[in-house]
Amino acid sequence: MLPEPMRNLNTSNSTKKWWVMAAVAIGVFLSTIDGSIVNIALPTLARELRAPFAAVQWVVLTYLLVLVTLMMVAGRLADVYGKKSLYTAGFVIFTIGSLACGLATSVVYLVLARVVQGVGASLLMALGAAIVTEIFPPHERGKAMGLIGMMVSIGLVSGPTLGGVILSAFSWHAIFFVNLPLGVVGTTLVLAVVPSGAPPARQLFDLRGALLLFFALLCFLLAITLGPRASFTSWRVLALGLVAVIAFVAFVRTELSVAHPLVDLGMFRNSTLSTNVVTGSLTFVASSGLVFLLPFFLQNVQGRSPREAGLLMITAPLMVGIISPVSGWLSDRMGTRPLTVIGLAMLVFAYGLISTLTVHTSTLGYIGRTVWVGLGMGIFQSPNNSAIMGCVPRERLGVASGLLSLTRTLGQTMGVALMGALWAALVHRFDATHTLAATLAPVSAQLVALRWVARAISVLVCLALALALASWQQARQHSQPGV
Repeated sequence: MLPEPMRNLNTSNSTKKWWVMAAVAIGVFLSTIDGSIVNIALPTLARELRAPFAAVQWVVLTYLLVLVTLMMVAGRLADVYGKKSLYTAGFVIFTIGSLACGLATSVVYLVLARVVQGVGASLLMALGAAIVTEIFPPHERGKAMGLIGMMVSIGLVSGPTLGGVILSAFSWHAIFFVNLPLGVVGTTLVLAVVPSGAPPARQLFDLRGALLLFFALLCFLLAITLGPRASFTSWRVLALGLVAVIAFVAFVRTELSVAHPLVDLGMFRNSTLSTNVVTGSLTFVASSGLVFLLPFFLQNVQGRSPREAGLLMITAPLMVGIISPVSGWLSDRMGTRPLTVIGLAMLVFAYGLISTLTVHTSTLGYIGRTVWVGLGMGIFQSPNNSAIMGCVPRERLGVASGLLSLTRTLGQTMGVALMGALWAALVHRFDATHTLAATLAPVSAQLVALRWVARAISVLVCLALALALASWQQARQHSQPGV
């Protein structure tokens, strides 16, 4: 039998909002964990599907490409046609895609099924923050954003761990079948507890803008994904980058000329929104680049086992999951600006500490450094997200929610590609033996390269901190509240 809040939708809003949060939390968790749980299964997939490793990698890349390119479109569709129906569709499509992935018999079918799964995940990830913002009052928005941040962290932490447990006990099909019960529960919850809301004001969907943005993002992501493999100066990568720029310029021209744009560019005249979007992007570029490189330090430089390295990598995201709800709760009481500045300052300090890693750094020494990264991200993320969602009118919440998710995922993709390429280039510069593969270079070259990347990341976050401080100072001069 359904719980009372689900059977009686006239229950107090105080109770109902937590059931809505539960529905959104399941969606955020599923869409996040499926971006990482497959990574640990790639060797198994290559072996059992008898496919080359380069082909199996597209099982991961396809999901991410679909997810990122459709987020803004999903957000706008929700503003035009309603959030509940689109979020329900997201659960249904994701569940069907998970079933198709589990039943796949070849890598081609698996990649196609991941496309379906990615479409559903784009709806879930893009709309969660918008639904929560509507149901929670403004003075609790930070707490709600903190809880969403916690679910993202749980998804990131548990993906590789859960995937390893499942693979040790079952076949690879089970890593997709495990989504089915959660998908059914999530669909049921959304139908039962998420309010339909007032019908959206009549608006037209900007199909041309949606296609141009999709094409621009797709070409850009392919360029930065293929760049580290084929060289950023190869004609294919340069051509993709040029097409991405042309498509993006055409998208901006379209948005400025249509009555109902996909993205209202006027939103970015709000300095708070613009600053927080940029600083959010920079922090995700920084953190994801570091997360990508630290396993090489732990295994190649220090010689730790994959199991030990995996356990140590939990430190930062676990701290983010613990701190995000607390930071969100605090931002509801003291404003978002002070906490975003404190979080960014802590990240600058944290990446400075990372640049002091050595071959002989102990386990406690490693944890003592990376815990500051998680602490800084945890303090920064929830207030930053709350500030963005508080800057937009109600009829644009879907687009703002999609923008949040796009900022995170695009930043993560860019961080892995750009910081990975920088590290490889530095390894080759410091490698006196001129080894072709960066991961096979001498330990000293790999370590020095990591230190310089950490310093570059610290400078990047310093830029984000300077922007946040300038925005805060401007707000104080105009006697604006802390947002």
